[in-house]
Amino acid sequence: MVRGDIHAIKLPPRRGRVQHGRRYAVVVQADPLLALSTVVVCPTSLSARGASFHPAVAVGDEETLVLCEMVGAVDVRALGAQVGHASAEELQSIEDGLRLVLALS
Repeated sequence: MVRGDIHAIKLPPRRGRVQHGRRYAVVVQADPLLALSTVVVCPTSLSARGASFHPAVAVGDEETLVLCEMVGAVDVRALGAQVGHASAEELQSIEDGLRLVLALS
């Protein structure tokens, strides 16, 4: 597993509008920290509205939006099969979205 990998995931039900259910997640955790038992990911959505913090990634022939405002840690065992890897441009857009959401310079 490396930063930018896209995995299938099933997020547990939660309260409010937090993402749950079957979807994809993009690994955004730094590679040197991937040996931890948890991994930081951004979930995706096929129904989210476009926004500067919702960059698109291609998974096969399908495009899905990365929800940078929903960044969070999951147990590594929650990740399913790897279904793709974000291109350099896609990963840059995700990083830009995270900078915006987290107010990083």
